[in-house]
Amino acid sequence: MDIFDLSGRVAMVSGAASGMGKATALAVASAGADVVLADIDVSGATATASEIEALGQRAVAVECDISDPDQIQSMFSRVDDEFGRIDFLANIAGEAIRKKPEDIELAEVEWTWRNIVYGRFCMCQEAGRRMLQQGRGSIVNLGSIAGVSALGRGHIAYSMAMGAVIQMTRELSTEWSGRGVRVNSILPAQVLNPGLQARIDADPRIETRFLSGIPTGRFGHCDDIRGLAIFLASDASSWITGAIIPMDGGNLALNAGGSVGGETFDE
Repeated sequence: MDIFDLSGRVAMVSGAASGMGKATALAVASAGADVVLADIDVSGATATASEIEALGQRAVAVECDISDPDQIQSMFSRVDDEFGRIDFLANIAGEAIRKKPEDIELAEVEWTWRNIVYGRFCMCQEAGRRMLQQGRGSIVNLGSIAGVSALGRGHIAYSMAMGAVIQMTRELSTEWSGRGVRVNSILPAQVLNPGLQARIDADPRIETRFLSGIPTGRFGHCDDIRGLAIFLASDASSWITGAIIPMDGGNLALNAGGSVGGETFDE
């Protein structure tokens, strides 16, 4: 369908070596985009590039630590030289330190902030400047349900950072929407990846606890982001900006005292 066609466009995806970043990169490539793949794991990004090239699209893997503005600016200069444009940015990369609020070091809070907030803003700023000159472009910031509801379990630094990402998305969309640049955010719940699987293996109770809050009854998969990525990158979403879109199996819709699956209880 033409409104989803990304032929002739250039996308940049951070965290493209694995997980939702890789899934996003492959998704927009399948819709016709050439892709710049940013990751500190350059070998993983290069492997993703090979898969994209097999689809017939151009792919460039760049080693980039998104907490470092100098590396981000250098990467965008390379994009200018090799492509001369940027049409879609997916901010996926970003690590966090999980510790209880009474125990976490201030340096660890700052490190989390630089990875999730500062890095995403630097990426948005560089892409936004170019998109404003073009008069069009789309940015997606990966957020989290932790940015709008509390998870506990030592998520204080992560949750604060994701709350900032969500508000940054709203502010940028308001600043830039009248000049052709759209900014939206996707909020995943628990997506099954190697990190989450390791936590479940170490404490099987985690699986039951997490799934009790997901009405669909399953964890997210990295590929669940593919349709949203193509939609938000394409003209199909041309009048959507400032949207905060849950990708959570119904998690945010479920009250903490609610029940799923048709359960009933005597009063």
